[in-house]
Amino acid sequence: MSSEQHAPSAGEYITHHLQHLQKNFAFESVKQSTIVDFTLFNLDSLVFATVLGFLGVFLLWLGVRNATSGVPGRFQAAVEILFELVDNEAKGVINNAKSRAFVGPLALTVFVWIFLMNFMDMLPVDFLPQIWHSAGPALGFKDTLRVVPTADLSTTLGMSTLVLLLCLYYSVKIKGIAGWGHELIAAPFGDHWALWPCNFVMQMIEFVTKTVSHGMRLFGNMFAGELVFMLIALMGGAFAMSLTGFSLAFGHIVAGTIWTLFHILVIVLQAFIFMMLTLIYIGQAHDHH
Repeated sequence: MSSEQHAPSAGEYITHHLQHLQKNFAFESVKQSTIVDFTLFNLDSLVFATVLGFLGVFLLWLGVRNATSGVPGRFQAAVEILFELVDNEAKGVINNAKSRAFVGPLALTVFVWIFLMNFMDMLPVDFLPQIWHSAGPALGFKDTLRVVPTADLSTTLGMSTLVLLLCLYYSVKIKGIAGWGHELIAAPFGDHWALWPCNFVMQMIEFVTKTVSHGMRLFGNMFAGELVFMLIALMGGAFAMSLTGFSLAFGHIVAGTIWTLFHILVIVLQAFIFMMLTLIYIGQAHDHH
């Protein structure tokens, strides 16, 4: 058997599944070689995130369009419950009604969008990558594909950076450029000229740490979940290749079922946490110190 036909080892299998479909800005296939590389982008994450974003907006629009004043159906009831949940959380964090008119729908959209992106982790690990294994090269692409956008640090840090920009926008809008500038040097240790440098450094550290932790928390949980699903898939693959060791098949089914049920909670919780932190951070931008 040629080397091209041999079955991949566990390490090769996982490594292949962790490779993104990457392009540079000339739309040439490339492979990232450094931890940070702004000369390329992950096309798979971008496509799946965009499609799921439009799907989320469509589902919300569908719920509003089909809303009735009578007894709501299941879908309408679910949308109403979700809307009331987010609206109540927004009212508890952001006192400015004008800001809530934008931030509330934004938080609802963020929750639905992240949930849909997280839900891609519930699909069988090899389902879409196996289809792409044949379709990708036929279309002139590499055969690598990752389908969970939130397991990509570029996606989650991009979203948390957008939240940071909104925080900066509302800080200036609510407090004015002079008021916000004064806050940067007067908080948290007090308005004394000797403390201005320390205050400013602490403010910068706070902005950076909140943004990084906001994105890393979602990425870390979804990346870990994706990796566990791969390890569970390897158990089934090992049994299918050898047709021995029925404990592998049993473990594959039991572990897969337990982890899937647990992961349903994870994907909902992570979407809720990201949404709540978005509200909290923007709410803090409205506070005067």
